[in-house]
This record gives sequence, structure tokens and C-alpha cells, in this order.
Amino acid sequence: MLFDLPDDDVLYQALLTRDPAYDGFAYVGVSSTGVFCRLTCSARKPKRENVTFFDSIAAALEAGFRPCKRCTPLALPGEQDPLVQDLLAALDAEPERRWSEDDLVARKLDPSTVRRTFKRQFGLTFLEMARLRRLGRGLDRLAAGERVIQAQMEASFASGSGFRAAIARHLGTTPSQVHRRALLRADWLETPIGAMLAVADEHGLHLLEFVDRPALPGELTRLKARTDSEIVMGRTPPLDRIEAELADYFAGRSLHFATPLMEAGSVFTRRVWDALREVPAGETCSYAALAVSVGQPSATRAVARANGANQIAIVIPCHRVIGSDGSLTGYGGGLWRKRWLIEHERRQVVAATHGDAPPVPEAGQASAS
Repeated sequence: MLFDLPDDDVLYQALLTRDPAYDGFAYVGVSSTGVFCRLTCSARKPKRENVTFFDSIAAALEAGFRPCKRCTPLALPGEQDPLVQDLLAALDAEPERRWSEDDLVARKLDPSTVRRTFKRQFGLTFLEMARLRRLGRGLDRLAAGERVIQAQMEASFASGSGFRAAIARHLGTTPSQVHRRALLRADWLETPIGAMLAVADEHGLHLLEFVDRPALPGELTRLKARTDSEIVMGRTPPLDRIEAELADYFAGRSLHFATPLMEAGSVFTRRVWDALREVPAGETCSYAALAVSVGQPSATRAVARANGANQIAIVIPCHRVIGSDGSLTGYGGGLWRKRWLIEHERRQVVAATHGDAPPVPEAGQASAS
């Protein structure tokens, strides 16, 4: 960029008025649709909380957004290079294809010419664009609740490690950022009810969430800002420990967690989280009862907000909080998982009491109950 973009409020107003002044210099990603557009797009305008602005096509693609078919942000004003038109059409026709330089040669194209042309116009090469489009398809599948291997296959990655590495790049870490900032390590932890993402430093666990949680991207962004860190895929002792404890938890061997936690929240929020850990496994409580336990019986709504702000699922057991009428209430990982976790813990407590461990229920059984 030859200039800095104005703040997001100015850009959002430009989006509402379809101001052409930023055409080619600013793009908007819409989280509710997963696409990115020109600010002049004729589509119905999204809500302010659902948009993210980018200063380049490459940045929008790297964030996992697909180009809008209505405003075609990949097309430049005026006549476009036939080489670019042909390859963009091919990419739209087969977004899951694993393109290579051999494919370009088969189309009687010079890979170096294609590389220079796309780099000059879009800020990234054609092969990089194709990889990001495949990654975007995989992210869509994760958001839809599919397992990592299904998302990996949808994205046409040959190996899980390759897909995870691409997701790591999707987090936004660059070599220059790695050298400038502290690092948090993240890894995928498979569970019977879906993959989880765990983030930790050398001292404790910062985040543990199901990867299909809609709020996860925002949580990662806030975590990086709060800790002035970048997140890369890797391992630390707390990650090894939480993986082992989760394995014991889901196998019914133990409902206890001792992994050190790096909690971030107000004094009141941390009091609520402490109270959550005091709710016995196999039991539930209401928001009102939780408010009483922290000494503020009139603060039910504040307790609910603190419960929702929890970024360390299962270990800080916000799934044990239900409505005063006994109904299941909101849970970031999905109500079916909340039901599964409550039932799983109840069965383990009953088994411990009677000395007979029941089988761990399948995720499909829990979601159907």
C-alpha cells in the first residue's frame, strides 16, 4: 500500500454509500457469508459487526474469504489480461484442484510469466491464490462442524500436517512477526465430540475451544492482542498435559484437571470462573445460583457474561450452568455438546459411586438425545 487506510468507521460508511474512491485499494470481508467484496458491491450491506476491512486481495484471501461473484473483486477495471481471465475462470470452475506449474505448462503457459503477472496484479502468485482458495473451502467445512480430516479432504490437502500448517498460516503469523513478538503455541486435540484448538505458553493454558466455534477467530485475535504475541503451531508442556488430561476425561478415567491456566479477565470474571470450578462434576447449577455463590445475587446477567467469556472449555466447566427452569442454555460449542458433557460426567460419577464404569457415549448418540 502507498497510503494507510482510514479507520474502519470511515470505511464502513464508504461501504454503505458505495464510495468508489477506495476501489482497488480496500476490500471488505463479510463473516456471515465468507466472501470479500469491493466497497462498491451492490449486495445488501452487512452489519458492522460482521465486516473486516483489508488493504489487498491477498490479505482477504489469506484471511479465508472467497471473492464475491457479484462484484468480482479479482477483476480490475477495464480490459483484463486474457491470461488472468482464463486462469481465474479455471480456478472458479475447480476451486478444490491442487494446481501445479505442470498444469500451467499443460495449458501452454510459462509459469514464470504467470507468476509475475499475478504477483503484479494481486500481490500473490496464481499457485498461492489456488492454495488459499482450497484452504477457504476447508475452513468452511470446519465452520460447518465437520471433523478435521473431512475439512482436510475438502480442501484437497494430501496430509493432515499440511492442512494444519496452512491453518497456522491462516492465523496470520509471518517470519518478521515471529522475530518481533513473543510466541504462543497451538495444537489440535482430537476428542470424541470434535477437534479442539489449544493455545498455551511455557507456563499455562490460554485457550481451549472447539474448532468449529463461530467466535474462535475473534478469540484468537483478542488473545494475540492481549498477550502481544503471535500464535504458531507447536507444543509446550501445558499442551502435553492438557492433551493427556482430556484423554483421561473422555475415557472416563478422571474428571480432574490440573493443567495451569493463564486466565485473563476482571476480578469479578475470575471469581465466576473459580465458582464454576466448584460446581461438582455430574451436577449443574443455574446462573442465579452462581451469582449467589460469588456473593452478588442480583448480578445474574453479569455472571452470564462472565460465563460466556470463558475461553477454556471443559476445564472451566461453563457447560454445567443451565437455566433456572432446568433447560439447556447457550453454549459456544453447541447445545448438543453441552448435553453430551453433562451426561458424560453424570455417568462417570454414577460409575465411581457403584464401581462400574459405563461406556463413553458416542457423539452421535448425544446429539440425538
